Amino acid sequence: MSNSNYDLNESPNHFMVIDAITRGVGSIDKIAKATKLPKEEVEYIVNDLLTQRLIVKVEKKGFFKKKVNLGVTEIGIKLLNAKKQELERKRQQMQQSFDNGNGTQLQSYMDTNRMWIPLMLFSGIMDVMFFTSMMSFMGMGMNPLESAFTSGDSATQDTGTNSGDVHQVDDQGGSADTGGDSGNIDGSGVDSGGFDTGGFDGFDGGGFDSF
Repeated sequence: MSNSNYDLNESPNHFMVIDAITRGVGSIDKIAKATKLPKEEVEYIVNDLLTQRLIVKVEKKGFFKKKVNLGVTEIGIKLLNAKKQELERKRQQMQQSFDNGNGTQLQSYMDTNRMWIPLMLFSGIMDVMFFTSMMSFMGMGMNPLESAFTSGDSATQDTGTNSGDVHQVDDQGGSADTGGDSGNIDGSGVDSGGFDTGGFDGFDGGGFDSF
């Protein structure tokens, strides 16, 4: 259900799913649990990312049958790293405004970047303590997804049991074994500086086969 006008930069949840997969969370159910997103939305996002070649399905041999997991392609890694660098700069701006007690400027930053807060919390870019302090300072309430990430049931704690499974693969699904370094998305040596994230539009592709 992708379309040619789709802009990845307008969907923090897409990046959240990519981030989860880099940590070794390789199934729909586990991604939904880790990201706090509805399973139906995760299925749609995974299908969209597959059509864009940002993730791929990878078969891994098991004792009784082949196991299908998701892996992130090099392009997916570059996009995620570039977005994280962008969000880190935004967090620093918020932190500076908060430290200076500049509520007006902080409110402006929040209004502009509110949609990215769940991703910033999920990825660890923004500390939960800082976020809750900032919201209290501005007298703002949290939305349900933000509350889920600040409730103590951290998504980063649930990365499944796939620490040795596929996390990064090439665009055709090759070089599948990346070892157990599930938390290091920079392990590919990719320099994401200056990477243009605007050129990867979705396109109509085949349906997603659930697993």
